[in-house]
Amino acid sequence: DSAVPAGATVEELRSHVRLRSIPGAARADGALSSLDGSAGQVTAVALEPSEQLLASRLVDPSQRITPGAVQVPEGMQEVTVLLPPESVVGGTLRAGDLVGLYVTQADPAAPQIMSTQLVFDKVLVTAVQQAPPSGSTSSDGTSAVPNGSSFVTLARNSTDSAKIILSARVGNIWLTKQTAKTPASTRTAVTTTGIFQ
Repeated sequence: DSAVPAGATVEELRSHVRLRSIPGAARADGALSSLDGSAGQVTAVALEPSEQLLASRLVDPSQRITPGAVQVPEGMQEVTVLLPPESVVGGTLRAGDLVGLYVTQADPAAPQIMSTQLVFDKVLVTAVQQAPPSGSTSSDGTSAVPNGSSFVTLARNSTDSAKIILSARVGNIWLTKQTAKTPASTRTAVTTTGIFQ
């Protein structure tokens, strides 16, 4: 009878729907005739008035994918880092992209020497949250400069997630945009004394 947002619980949904008879030929495949047995589920997508409620529209909360996000691969978990625009390819990263993750940190034995190294190749970005740009495009058609940091969520296993968290705490993380065909790196560290070598 009225619009329902994605993520609404079945309990909230009850006040927005009503049961009515329709010709069998008009009944959509998977249309529900009762909410019994659906306790604990939520709407996977927004629902519009007059549409039939399909069983596929109700999912376990853990299965609901946030708009602009992608499914986490089996056996992995998500970890989020806060990064400035220049560290996320100018703010152009999107869910589903693959990135290289570089870490810069000081040498414990010689704090004045910094080193940067690729730590992970082809990391899946599962979500990106960022402030909108100050404007859409300039008069010459170039993109506006991003004006805020981004929360970038990555899919990794538990050990890799720990490395990413520690890197964010003690060093700096920089992401590069990759593709499935990007060659694997040798992961050679570059130091401040070796930039021109």
